[in-house]
Amino acid sequence: MIDVAEATGRNSLGRTGSPRLVTARLVIGLAQGVALWGLYRSAASENLQWPATVPELFGPLAMILVMVPVVALAGVGRMRPRTLILWLVAATAFLALLGWHGVAAQSVSEYGPRSRPPFLPWPMPLFAAAALFIGHHLILPADMERRWIAAFSTYFDTAWKAGVQLALSIGFTGAFWILLFLGAALFQVIGLDFLEDLIGEEWFSIPVTCLMFSVAVHLTDVRDGLIRGVRSVALMLLSWLLLLMTVLAAGFLAALPFTGLDGLWETGSATALVLSAAAALIVLINTAYQDGRADNLPPVVLRAAVRVAAVLLTPLIILAFWGLALRIGQHGLTPDRIIAFACAVIGAAYAAGYGYAALRPFWRKGADWMQPLERTNVITAVIEVAVVLALFSPIADPARLSVGDQVARLQRGAATPDKFDYRFLRFESGKTGAAALRTLTRSTNPEIARRAKAASVLNNRWREEGEGRPERRPTFEVVGAPLPSGFTAPVGGDDERYGCSAAGECVATAIDLNGDGQPEVLLAQSNITVLWARNSEGVWETQARYGHPYCQGRERPDPRDALRTGRIRVEGPNWPRLALGDGAVITPQADAVDKCSPPAGAS
Repeated sequence: MIDVAEATGRNSLGRTGSPRLVTARLVIGLAQGVALWGLYRSAASENLQWPATVPELFGPLAMILVMVPVVALAGVGRMRPRTLILWLVAATAFLALLGWHGVAAQSVSEYGPRSRPPFLPWPMPLFAAAALFIGHHLILPADMERRWIAAFSTYFDTAWKAGVQLALSIGFTGAFWILLFLGAALFQVIGLDFLEDLIGEEWFSIPVTCLMFSVAVHLTDVRDGLIRGVRSVALMLLSWLLLLMTVLAAGFLAALPFTGLDGLWETGSATALVLSAAAALIVLINTAYQDGRADNLPPVVLRAAVRVAAVLLTPLIILAFWGLALRIGQHGLTPDRIIAFACAVIGAAYAAGYGYAALRPFWRKGADWMQPLERTNVITAVIEVAVVLALFSPIADPARLSVGDQVARLQRGAATPDKFDYRFLRFESGKTGAAALRTLTRSTNPEIARRAKAASVLNNRWREEGEGRPERRPTFEVVGAPLPSGFTAPVGGDDERYGCSAAGECVATAIDLNGDGQPEVLLAQSNITVLWARNSEGVWETQARYGHPYCQGRERPDPRDALRTGRIRVEGPNWPRLALGDGAVITPQADAVDKCSPPAGAS
């Protein structure tokens, strides 16, 4: 078996302190910083620029530029060049798939991640980063030992060293910025603002942050013995916390027969609590077991705690599945419950393997202490990567599965029309939910259809003030031809037109924007213009929203004035960009203007 310390110090670019390796890491850090600055600039400017104008491209690109260079920093000099290149290509494809699906699956009309850069739904980037970390430390040890499955001691050494190295690199970068701010404050005291101005410029702050992080990665790699010493101290301290966590978990489980489970279920977060406890036990068990070598054998008291904690995992995971089953039976599937179920499945894999390792000596004398834990960790790591890929891709999209289950519950009567969460379909389940909501508006059940139509015109998930209010006829200042029939009919409190109650507050004009021969309605308020059109059922719905425009050096125009003076015109295809006059052109769902041209008469 290849010695880990020797393997990590020998690489394709020479030893860790070689000039070639230093140069490679600095180039990676600087290139990442420049690329991220360009990406930030496209999204932060007043006029959104490419690629920020294409959410399906910007979201994946943001994840790739943040994470792939970090993988390259961790792999360069440690992996063989061919392995590293193939792994970087695979990591890029993995992030591109997850990022594209995360953005593309969202509904354009919702107020959510899709409405602003980086357009990514949470917590997908966090899970993607965890999957990359796990995947990297499955591939690196195998490449170091030149075999498909490496020794467990190599997996342990590389993963825990990388964790310490990552923490120290982040700390070094943070300390760098603390000192910069301190220096800026010192210079500012004597009337010199150049440093404060410099660190406030994104073209400096973003590249220098990435560059300092790459420097920190290299410095911690050079001081390999120091990193191992820090890791050993951290593992020793954490391992003794296993005693506390084992006592707490055992006491909790022992008390349940006397207290009952009602209090646990009433928290509404029972699954999250017990899964968190199980995760803490899994981490602490590994801090005590470490690489399993005889020279790292923990004291007797810790070995006993490891066995007890490994057995306690099973009842904790059973409680997690029990709580999930109750919630799903009562309220159906949601994306959060599907993710929790996936975490419980992973927890079950750990519980089975760790429980077997802890109990094996009772029927197999002379068995190595907790040795099956090693195989469990490697297998479960592969399962974790596969689960993340499935959850955040079309394979097992939680939103799609949740929508199908919720609509099925409504159709079979498990959820009554008055209790069904139509707003979940409107705001929290992306395009799949929006499509299901449109289908419900055509339901043969009049109550379902009415409630679905009311939810389809909402623009705020949590707005409750309209509920229960009597219908009233909105008041519009009409410009041009009379508004189409039905648009001015009385509406309920959940309709956006309900707020148009004072003269001049809402200005409306009928205009055929998409050339289909049927008029749409542009409804302008002080800070937004909303495009209304009939759906296939003849119901008026919002189709596009035009954010409040701003052009540098000019006063913000009022969209109502553009309608009153007839300066509005179609600027793009269905649904169009609108020119409001005075050089401002706005795009549906954009918070900033799409472009600013010189005002009339400007030279």
